[in-house]
Amino acid sequence: MENYPSKAASDGNIHKNRITVYLAGDSTVSNYADSLAPRAGWGQVFNRFFDDKIVVKNEASSGRSSKSFIDEGRLDSILNQIEKGDYLFIQFGHNDEKMEDPTRYTEPYTTYKSYLKQYIDGARAKGAKPVLVTPVERRSFTADGMARDSHGEYPAAMKEIGQEENVPVIDLTAKSKALFQELGPEGTKDIFLLLDPGENVNYPNGVQDNTHFQEAGAEQIAELVLEGIKESHLVPLRNHILK
Repeated sequence: MENYPSKAASDGNIHKNRITVYLAGDSTVSNYADSLAPRAGWGQVFNRFFDDKIVVKNEASSGRSSKSFIDEGRLDSILNQIEKGDYLFIQFGHNDEKMEDPTRYTEPYTTYKSYLKQYIDGARAKGAKPVLVTPVERRSFTADGMARDSHGEYPAAMKEIGQEENVPVIDLTAKSKALFQELGPEGTKDIFLLLDPGENVNYPNGVQDNTHFQEAGAEQIAELVLEGIKESHLVPLRNHILK
């Protein structure tokens, strides 16, 4: 068994011993304060699935699109830290769709792809490995219980840029839709932030949120991302997934 240095000893040279996975994304990925529990993004629980060789730095932030994340300097902040052999996971789409907001809106096959390319190029310039993650589905069903698509052309556009740039794409849109279809309208209530009044002290009036996850749901979504890591043969990262 390898000996890892103590946290104090390794802070200065953490990348020499470990691989860092940076997450760029929106509210479905981001971390939340205890005061908002049980709300959680899948990035918040992602580190639970890896051994000590992997450090997860979740830089995802609520309300951001591929455009606004860059415009606010958040990508630059990641690129200032990321090192050779690290990974950059990129999941956007939810807020890129907001046509009424020019600070966030991108058009799938033009500006969305061009912003995603900035993440790809930035990671590669530092010797890091970009990974695209299509946006996780919302909880939306037809009257007869069929899971709906809620992201229009964005997943297809992301897959297209992935193919053009030879970047691995984890199709979280398709994976989450399949899971939600399997669970159905009733079963998915345990995935999303759906709470009755009085059920949780942080949400005294209850909450009906079909976009964000409860912690247990965030773990299930993280497991879909892990499935994608295995399918995409992302080595060495896949070798450090806890059995």
